[in-house]
Amino acid sequence: MIANMEQAKSFQLDGEPIYCDRYGNGHINETYLLVDSTAREYILQKINKNVFKQPDKLMENIAAVTGHLRKAAASHRETLRLIPTREGQNWLVDGGGEYWRLYEFVTDSFCLEKTENQADFRESALTFGRFQRQLADFPADRLHETIPRFHDTPNRYAAFKAAVSADSHGRAKEVRAEIDFALAREEFGAALMNLSGKGELPLRVTHNDTKLNNVLFDRESRRGLCVIDLDTVMPGLMANDFGDSIRFGASTAAEDERDLSKVNFSLPLYTAYTEGFLEACGESVTDCERAHLPHGAAIMTLECGIRFLADYLSGDVYFRTSRPGHNLDRCRTQFKLVADMEKAWDEMREIAQRF
Repeated sequence: MIANMEQAKSFQLDGEPIYCDRYGNGHINETYLLVDSTAREYILQKINKNVFKQPDKLMENIAAVTGHLRKAAASHRETLRLIPTREGQNWLVDGGGEYWRLYEFVTDSFCLEKTENQADFRESALTFGRFQRQLADFPADRLHETIPRFHDTPNRYAAFKAAVSADSHGRAKEVRAEIDFALAREEFGAALMNLSGKGELPLRVTHNDTKLNNVLFDRESRRGLCVIDLDTVMPGLMANDFGDSIRFGASTAAEDERDLSKVNFSLPLYTAYTEGFLEACGESVTDCERAHLPHGAAIMTLECGIRFLADYLSGDVYFRTSRPGHNLDRCRTQFKLVADMEKAWDEMREIAQRF
């Protein structure tokens, strides 16, 4: 860890760095817990340049958003805080061209890897909803689009159809039912982008990875504290952030569950999240956004399913797999959730109007 200690010394610590070791279970960036001689704790991260091709723009987004959030935060634990370098910069580029950043450690907090109860899921909704409300007056067009067309569902469909056409690994004949399921919903999948193109859905600052494990909870009260993992913060649609939370958190099974009888869309969890999210968003949400939150849930789940299926058809080149057919299993869970949402559609729409 000597090299990491050297990077740590480039930041404005309260004391000398005395401990630095791997922390958490993230798979993209290298994350370390850093402690200095005053016992103050920090999170030191090396940004993965293979995934994030423009780390400077990514960091400009994070600095702008966290700076804005601090103005509205009730306490310092409600948003991540970047620790500047000794030269006053928000990130470090070391002698080898690697990008590093340092966050203040949020003490007495924890993450949840899966939904354990409605109360926790609702707390995550309050946290993501507060994130939306506090950034409602931030001009989203000031942010860089660090991953172009990230949630452009028609573009995802184009990539999916190209993978079907190429059938590079001869797998299409085995998954005809899944391909037909996806193609039958292509027009529905374009709904949010069409509304955005007409200016009916406002461009927002969005997180774009609103899984439950990207919320920090207070260890004592179990209240949601702040949103973490801001690498994909960029302009987007509120419905997509809402929908990604539902896709991940309102399912009764893991994303790669093989037994589809265990995979169900939970309307009680959807209700709890919708109530908390809209309560926290307050008047910042528009009538059109509220009406299309269910579309966000179904479209984000559908989009994720076609991405898994496209990767399976292409030979599993993007998503990490640990067994044969892993991406196909993931695709099938997503499509099962979409089918469940279609059956509950009227109830989903009524719930979004209720709160």
